[in-house]
Amino acid sequence: MRARSNPLAFCLALLASLLFAGQPVLAQSILRDAETEQFLRDLAAPLIEASELEPGNVELVLINDNSINAFVAGGQVIYVHTGLLNAAETANEVQGVLAHELGHITAGHVVRFNERTKAANGISILSLLLGVGAALAGAGEAGMGIIAAGQQAALGTFLAFNRNQEAATDLAGARYLSGAGISGKGMIAFFERLRGNEIRAGYSQADESAYGRTHPLTGDRIQVLRDLLAQDRAWNAVPDPDLQERLVRVRAKLYGYLNQPARTLANYPARDTSIAAHYARAYAYHKDARVDLALAEADALLEREPDNPWFLELKGQVLLESGRPRDALVPLRRATELTRAHPLIAGMLGHALIATEDKANFAEAENVLRASVQRDRYNPFAWYQLGVVYEARGDIPRARLASAEQQVMNRLYPQALANAQAAEAYLPYGSADWIRAQDVALEARAELERVKNRR
Repeated sequence: MRARSNPLAFCLALLASLLFAGQPVLAQSILRDAETEQFLRDLAAPLIEASELEPGNVELVLINDNSINAFVAGGQVIYVHTGLLNAAETANEVQGVLAHELGHITAGHVVRFNERTKAANGISILSLLLGVGAALAGAGEAGMGIIAAGQQAALGTFLAFNRNQEAATDLAGARYLSGAGISGKGMIAFFERLRGNEIRAGYSQADESAYGRTHPLTGDRIQVLRDLLAQDRAWNAVPDPDLQERLVRVRAKLYGYLNQPARTLANYPARDTSIAAHYARAYAYHKDARVDLALAEADALLEREPDNPWFLELKGQVLLESGRPRDALVPLRRATELTRAHPLIAGMLGHALIATEDKANFAEAENVLRASVQRDRYNPFAWYQLGVVYEARGDIPRARLASAEQQVMNRLYPQALANAQAAEAYLPYGSADWIRAQDVALEARAELERVKNRR
């Protein structure tokens, strides 16, 4: 198996980036949701293949920000704002943006940061989050798992791309759309709408023009791109209706989670019986602690698609976070099975198994949590829960290693170093966990030294 690019390194680059010159530093977070991440991967998959990048090395990360933006910040990672998903009218439009961003990766464009080192000083590492719904201490907050594993990321100046870079990237994106057999109509439609927003906003700092400000959209650039794409054999290709439906669902899910319940219920009233409306209302009711109504919406979804893993995950989340972990096991086990142990869903199942406080469930919890961190090592909540299992069975060295894994992601380097060294001292010499304890200790020590030198 080809090694995946290090998400921690990517996020360190991210934290020193974003927004625009002269803007105050804002707090943002990375969203972790199994369904949305899978949707973005499926949108990008044919484009990544056309770009000849290795699929396992390209990361897609969702940022909780309502501005219309997507960007790369070093490495092979594309950051997508929730605002872009909300603004896009079609899945084809999102693919157009992803194709453009892949062009930045293949061109090797280097992101230039303003006062890079200085900006890094105040940054709190990553909001690498739990997976849909759980809270670090077990007290769940409603939603899809937007819980910061450190403090919220402080994000500074971002992407002063010049027009030559952008024009070259446009052409690369057009090639990837063509190679994937995907119409470029979505790319053109999205860019034209953003260009119109820029003009109406007078190039203000309004959210809707964010993508245009980081990716300068001139009329000439768009026309050149249109002329090129309109001649492509994929121009009239029929968009995938399944991807379009998935965009509608993901958008409703995000809306239900991110907005106040009253606003969600006003925009998705009870008379609307679409799947998207049920989805949005389920999260709204759950946020409002109206458990019976949230479960009714989840059941309405499952009645229409009984084996939809995301609907099963939703029901399990509502039950778990409402204090009914035993009831949550059935839908979460099924969701884990259907997704082949997706790390975020497996992590939630592990949480539910531990939350039953039945020691008979701990062996299963250990299995699913280990599977979760093996596929997604940068999931601090899963490490926390795994540490709980190890401590319960008296395996203190591995419990301390799990704590060290969590702490190094939270930038708690002294604690991470102490726990990693203690784990290394008592783990079997030469074992995989012993080697990992050394790695975590080295990472924590290096970060402490870097902080010391910076001062």
